[in-house]
Amino acid sequence: MKNQQEEERYQDQFGRSLRALSDYLGLGIQIAASFVFFVLAGYWGDQKLGTSPLFLIAGVFMGMAGMVLVLMKTLKIANRKKQK
Repeated sequence: MKNQQEEERYQDQFGRSLRALSDYLGLGIQIAASFVFFVLAGYWGDQKLGTSPLFLIAGVFMGMAGMVLVLMKTLKIANRKKQK
């Protein structure tokens, strides 16, 4: 009986850990994707227009702004969940 309860508790803890891990992985992917998208768009713009570092640097800053926005959105959602 005790072994069965421990196994159920382990499965419950494992499930919660896996859900938390998937949330963090999703957040990391969103942050990386927003940054990479803007950097590559800036690089592409520089290649097409011949303005070597201009659009790449703009893409880096836009990517950073995108990362901040993703983090702010995530924190806002987490705060709402915590208040409930």
